[in-house]
Amino acid sequence: MNEIFGFDAFSPKEIASRVENTGIAKARLPLLKMILLGILAGAFIGLGAMFSVIVSSDPTIPFGISRVFSGLVFSLGLILVVVAGAELFTGNNLIVMAWADNKLSGAEVLRNWLIVCVSNFIGAGGIAFLIYLSKHPDLNQQGIAMQYLKIASAKCSIPFMNAFFSGVMCNVLVCLAVWMSQAGRSVIDKVIVIVFPITAFVAAGFEHSIANMYFIPMGIFLKNDYPGIAGAELISVFGMFKNLLPVILGNLCGGSVLVALLYFLIYRDMEKN
Repeated sequence: MNEIFGFDAFSPKEIASRVENTGIAKARLPLLKMILLGILAGAFIGLGAMFSVIVSSDPTIPFGISRVFSGLVFSLGLILVVVAGAELFTGNNLIVMAWADNKLSGAEVLRNWLIVCVSNFIGAGGIAFLIYLSKHPDLNQQGIAMQYLKIASAKCSIPFMNAFFSGVMCNVLVCLAVWMSQAGRSVIDKVIVIVFPITAFVAAGFEHSIANMYFIPMGIFLKNDYPGIAGAELISVFGMFKNLLPVILGNLCGGSVLVALLYFLIYRDMEKN
C-alpha cells in the first residue's frame, strides 16, 4: 500500500488498523496507570494553553497573526501527549472504532472515557493551580492575568448549542491530528502532522473540553485577585460545568462519530496487522 502512496508513512488503511489496536490497549490499561497517564495529559494540555496565552495576551499583535501563533504554540500540549505518552479524553474518542468492530464492549469504552476525563480534569486543574502559585499570570504587567479572565469569562457565558457545535469541530481536528500521528514513523513526522490541525482549531476559537479544564479554573483562581474586572462575575464552578457539559458532548460527537465511526465504515474490511 505504501508503494501506491509513494511515501514512507503508514497508509490510511494501516492507520485505521493501528488506531483500533491502540484503542484496545488503551481501554484495557490497569486502573492506576490509566489515572496517572490521564493526569499527565491534563497537565500537558494545560502547558500548551499556558503557552498560547502568552501570545494572545499581547494586544500589539494583529488578530489573525495572534490567533495562528496562539494555536501553533498550543500544539505543545498534544505533542507532549502523543510523544511523551499520556491518556487524553478527546483523543481517546477514537477508541469507539474498536467498539464498532466488536473488539471492545460499550462498558470498556465508557469506563475509559470516564476515568480519563476525570483524570484530565485533575491534571489540568492541578497545573493551573501550580502556575497560579508561580505568579506567571502577573507577567506582561498582569496582561496575562487579564487575558485568562477574559478567556474564562467568555467560556462561562457561551450558549449551550454554540458550545456543543464548537466542541464538535474542535475534536474533529484534534482526532484527525491524533489519527495522522499514527501515520508517522518518527517524532518529526508526528510533530508536523499534529501542528496544523491543532493550530486550526485554536485559531478558529473552537472549544476543547480539557483546555477549558485549565482556562476556567485559572480564571476562578485569579478573579478574587483582580476585583472589578468586567465579566469576572460570570466565572464560577457553575459556569465551568455549564461550559464543560456541552463541550464534552460536542467533543464526543466530533471525535467518535465524525472521525472514528466514519473511518470505520470506510475501512471496516481492513486486514488486521
